[in-house]
Amino acid sequence: MASADHWISAFLDAQAAEAGAARNTLLAYGRDLKDVQDWLRRRGLNWALASRADVEAYLVHCDAQGFSRATRARRLSAIRQLYRFAYDEGLRADNPAIQIKGPGRTKSLPKTLSLEEVDALLAAAPTQGRRPEDRLRNTCLMELLYATGMRVTELVSLPVAAARGAPEMILVRGKGGKERLVPLSAPARTALGDWLRARDAEQEAARLKGVPESRFLFPSRSAEGHLTRHRFYLLIKEIAVAAGISPDKVTPHRLRHAFATHLLQNGADLRAIQSLLGHADLATTEIYTHVLEERLRELVEDHHPLVAGSRAQDPDGTA
Repeated sequence: MASADHWISAFLDAQAAEAGAARNTLLAYGRDLKDVQDWLRRRGLNWALASRADVEAYLVHCDAQGFSRATRARRLSAIRQLYRFAYDEGLRADNPAIQIKGPGRTKSLPKTLSLEEVDALLAAAPTQGRRPEDRLRNTCLMELLYATGMRVTELVSLPVAAARGAPEMILVRGKGGKERLVPLSAPARTALGDWLRARDAEQEAARLKGVPESRFLFPSRSAEGHLTRHRFYLLIKEIAVAAGISPDKVTPHRLRHAFATHLLQNGADLRAIQSLLGHADLATTEIYTHVLEERLRELVEDHHPLVAGSRAQDPDGTA
């Protein structure tokens, strides 16, 4: 049975094995819970001894530190998850955090990019890179990201097998190992084909030198074996500068937001967008509906019979 000092590692092992939690999720859990554990230790406590009052005192401490509502809500969620695991494993007979009301999350509207800005980014991508192969890769990355709305981790870790055979749809492995199919636009398919030819030629040259072929669509010499999130983050900033857009405004996640926002603006169904984004809960997708407000207002003003009738009347109210 794990001692209280080892509850975090046991919990993370269980999340990885049973829930299929992604590496980034596990790292986030680990960081949050380590902070709580250090706070408890400074007060002569541990996970086994902490009470509901102690958990509440920790949340007050987080508030005093100036942590955002979202951070405090995430910390409380991590504590609850750990104690749920401890209860299931018989490490504790209760969950001291289960009845604590969290600060809640403020639902801020996602920051996105306009169609003109996305067009500028896509036009700039083929100009960035020292070698022709780099420019083809950068074009493929940007076209795939905007065409599919993939998360950046999903994009950079795509297996090359998913791109073989000139696919019109591509299989994406998302959070928790869940798979989904997303369609590719014509520009994305063209960019993918061009990059595959360049990638395969590079891989063949490496193979002749005794280097085994990478299983990733975007191989690199990183520890992961593929282009890293950090490198792509920097790359998209470089493309933004070339496009004449402030690099502070452009991130991989904002292109994901742009994908969803632009689909909604053009009449796509919210359920379909939920499926394409890989959201487990429709409520997560509904935040994008803010983009419909102006469109719906224009629809009413242009087509509602009462509004149209009032416009057709003379100033004195007669038809």
